[in-house]
Amino acid sequence: MAETTAPEIAALRRSPLHDLREEMAQAEVTGDRGVSIREIPFLTLIALRVAPGTTEAAAIESQLGVALPSGVGQVTGSPEATAVLWNGPDEFTVVQPDAMASGGVLPEELTAQLAGILEEHEARGQAVDVSANRTTIEVSGPSARAVLEKGCRMDLHPRGFPVGHAVSTNYGVVQVLLWRTGEQTWRIMPRASFAEHTARWFMDGMTEFGSQEVA
Repeated sequence: MAETTAPEIAALRRSPLHDLREEMAQAEVTGDRGVSIREIPFLTLIALRVAPGTTEAAAIESQLGVALPSGVGQVTGSPEATAVLWNGPDEFTVVQPDAMASGGVLPEELTAQLAGILEEHEARGQAVDVSANRTTIEVSGPSARAVLEKGCRMDLHPRGFPVGHAVSTNYGVVQVLLWRTGEQTWRIMPRASFAEHTARWFMDGMTEFGSQEVA
């Protein structure tokens, strides 16, 4: 039996919002008050527990090529490569692009590498592959923040939520990671089972701007 290749496996995958792709594309609003929504599926997500400032933390930073964030809401690295989101004083989320699509290190391999570092240093901590736990919804455009504000109680103004900031919060009734990756671009990261609910909630908020665009 022929061995299945990574590209063949990748072609068979179905993301939580696979069946909503056309509807999300059709919901796009263009113009000065424009806003769009799309899924960025299959990102590598690793839940990491390690004490900052320790030798094991330094070894993990060397392995990732990115320093660990040091304060509430901070994000180090880049959305296009490796990023680390601050979740707590010793709790982080490592994010990388889809490994099968980018040719990067597979989530299970990176998790094993990080866990190996902790074991080598006999450190208290953990590295857990949670890639299948969440999906990523990217929303962008001049009206993206206004739509987000309909379902999020946080202050999303740039003075309080600058580019490169990420927090755990609620969008509607769903717990999400909310990450501002650009001036008009945000990533909403709900658990996979709540992905469609979250996407439809956002699209419902977009309709106001579409109707005004037509008018």
